[in-house]
This record gives sequence, C-alpha cells and structure tokens, in this order.
Amino acid sequence: MMQLSRRGFIAIALSTAAIPAFAMEPPVFARRGVAIRGYDPVAYFLGNGPVKGDRDLETEWNGVTWRFSSAENRDRFAAEPESYAPQYGGYCAWAVANGYTASTDPDAWSLHDGKLYLNYSLRVRDTWSKDIPGNVERGDSNWPGVLN
Repeated sequence: MMQLSRRGFIAIALSTAAIPAFAMEPPVFARRGVAIRGYDPVAYFLGNGPVKGDRDLETEWNGVTWRFSSAENRDRFAAEPESYAPQYGGYCAWAVANGYTASTDPDAWSLHDGKLYLNYSLRVRDTWSKDIPGNVERGDSNWPGVLN
C-alpha cells in the first residue's frame, strides 16, 4: 500500500478543492421551503395582487410549500397548479430572459397572457414591462436551462 507524505496529501487536497462544484438550482424559487415568500399565487389572478398566505392553508407541489389566503384558493391551486404557479419556477422573469436566475419580490409581478411573472424588484419589473412579449420569448427559450 502506498503512503502519501503530508506534503503529497495536502497537494491532492488543494488540487481537488479547486475543482468547482456546479450545483443545479431547484426548479422552484423558495425561501425556507416556501414558494413566493408565502404569498398566495391564486390571489394574483383574482385581481387581489399580492396577498400573504396562511400557514394553516398550505399544499405541497413541485417540492415546495405553497400558502393561500383562503381554502378556495388552495383548492383551485391543487386542482390546476400549472395554471396558477408563477412562470420560471418563481425566479425573476427578467433574469431568466437574460440567461440567469435571481430571487423575486412578490410585489413585483405582472400577468401576461394568463400567466404570472415575478421579478426581482419593482425597478426590474419596469424594465421587464418594456418588452414583455420579447422577454417571454427569450425566457421560454432559456427555461429550464438556466437552472444548471
């Protein structure tokens, strides 16, 4: 059996530590396992905008917890989650359109063609809004590849 000297062991340890680890982003942006920072995704579609969900009204979908402001909203989501979940897994739509991921602010939202899009901030949403169709086209072509 070959024995490594201390210097040889350290050299191997350092050389392997320099190899970057490429971790894939999860398919849904969530903080502490909760999507949309705990906001109700269905409320956006009902004209209520961002409404904080209740811990007592939750469901699991796509690996994360989703919260709702009413049992009716929870049941609507459970029946058709793809219809209510934000596009691009809830990551910033502008970021995805530009080839990367970023977190989102529940107040920076827009509905387009019956789909919910979230952005990093209100300022980013304003930039996103200047060409929503073009941004959606680029985002759709980048998704889900940006998760790598």
